[in-house]
Amino acid sequence: MKKKHIRALSSVENWLVKQNLSAPEISEAVSILKKAVNSVPETEAQDTSGPLPVPQEIADDPQCVALYSDGGCRGNPGPGAYAYVIQNHSGMILAEGVEFEAYTTNNKMELSGPLRGLQELKDVLKDSGKEPLLSKIKVITDSKYVVDGMKSWVQGWKARGWKKADGKAPENLELWQELDLVRNDYMSVEWVWVKGHGGHPQNEYCDRKANEVMDENLS
Repeated sequence: MKKKHIRALSSVENWLVKQNLSAPEISEAVSILKKAVNSVPETEAQDTSGPLPVPQEIADDPQCVALYSDGGCRGNPGPGAYAYVIQNHSGMILAEGVEFEAYTTNNKMELSGPLRGLQELKDVLKDSGKEPLLSKIKVITDSKYVVDGMKSWVQGWKARGWKKADGKAPENLELWQELDLVRNDYMSVEWVWVKGHGGHPQNEYCDRKANEVMDENLS
């Protein structure tokens, strides 16, 4: 876990150098952060590199599909990525994807993961002879921003003509609207929050995939 955070800090520093923003104070700040990371006691790591286990969130519903996603950004705004993986009740991977964006925000990446996953899943289900409108989906993410938004905020925004209580448009409005639209293609879409970096195998898998593509594009 600590190695991943050290790599992330190094990637941010390298990106700043490429943007001609290198300065002694930046290098000193990164060095301080790396020392702080190294000072944190290492917890027992779980192996998330092997086959993904059966989705526990749908263990009691064989007709449900689990969509896991994670997104992140280095700099916020800055370079970022999202990843998702979709499994059925038996653990079979139905689809997965990962995408890098050179300049984005953390919230955009957290929203884009489930959005692109739900959009791809429609085609996957149709190709396998299944009707999306008869399918139940659980979206599992470590983003409370996404879960709270889809479970409560969106309803209020829509009632006010896609406006917040202060009359302003929500940030990332287009992504919220696309998510609200695509969930109507299924019988139901349930939004489930899990703690990030808590050892959840599918969540850690998506986190790793998103960081790998950032590392590749920023090296």
